[in-house]
Amino acid sequence: MKEIEAKKITEIVKLLCIEANYELPQDIFESLKERIKEEISPLGREILKDIIANAEIARTQRMPICQDTGIVVVFVEIGQEVHIVNGSLEEAINEGVRLGYQEEYLRRSVVKSPILRINTGDNTPAIIHYHICEGNRFSITVMPKGAGSENMSALKMLKPSDGVEGIKNFVIETVEKAGPNACPPLIVGIGIGGDFELAPYLAKKALLRGVGERNTDKVLAQLEEELLQEINMLGIGPQGLGGSTTALDVHIETYPTHIASLPVAVNLGCHVTRHATFVL
Repeated sequence: MKEIEAKKITEIVKLLCIEANYELPQDIFESLKERIKEEISPLGREILKDIIANAEIARTQRMPICQDTGIVVVFVEIGQEVHIVNGSLEEAINEGVRLGYQEEYLRRSVVKSPILRINTGDNTPAIIHYHICEGNRFSITVMPKGAGSENMSALKMLKPSDGVEGIKNFVIETVEKAGPNACPPLIVGIGIGGDFELAPYLAKKALLRGVGERNTDKVLAQLEEELLQEINMLGIGPQGLGGSTTALDVHIETYPTHIASLPVAVNLGCHVTRHATFVL
C-alpha cells in the first residue's frame, strides 16, 4: 500500500494552480507559432503574435495568462493501492486551490450559490473528477476553466439516425454560434456517447490531449481532421476578427451508449486552454 500525505497533495495542487495560470502548455504555444505561417489574414497573424507575446510575458514575469483565472477543474487518477493519510483527499485538493489563488492573488471567480451570486472568496470549491485505477499510481491534473469558452459550450441529445453528419453539423453550429465569445483560436473538445451526464465529461477531458495528438481509432481520427478543416473554413479567425485559424485542434472522446441514444457534447477551450499535471 502506497501512502501519500494529504498535505503533500495540498502543496502539489497549489503549485499546479499557479503553473497552469502562468504557463501556457508547450504544445499549444508551438501550435500558435506554426499557425502564423498558415494564417491567411494579416490581422489574424498579428493577433497570433500578440497572443504568443502575452504567453511569454505571463511565463517570464509570473502573471496570469488571462485575467479570468477560471473555476478549477481537477482530474484525479488514483490507484486502488494508494492510501491518503492524515487528511481528506478532497479537503487537501480544495486547500491547495485556496492557497494557490490567495497567495498569488489570482482572481477568485467562484460564487457559493448560482442564484445568490455571493463569492466564496478563495476560488473554492474545485470541480473534482476521480478515476480509480489498478496499482499505486496517483496523478493529478489541474485545469482552470474560464467562463468565456465554457459559456459557449453545448450538449445535444441527437437521434442515432442523425449519424456522423448530425454530429458534424452540431459541432460546427456550436463553434459558429460561439464566434469571438470563446476567444479563438480554440481547442474543441467533443464527447460522444455515454449518457446526458457523461458526454460533457468526455468533452472536457478531450481538452487535455496534446495538439496534434490524434485519437487512436482511425475513424475518429479522420473525423477530428475533417472537423478541424471545416471549422477553420468558417472564417471566424483569431479573436473572432477573421482568418483561417479558428481552431488549433479538435479532439474526440467516446464511450458506449444506449441503442436509442446519441449524446454529443462540445466543450470549447480558448487560446489559453490551461492545464498542468503532476504524477506521484
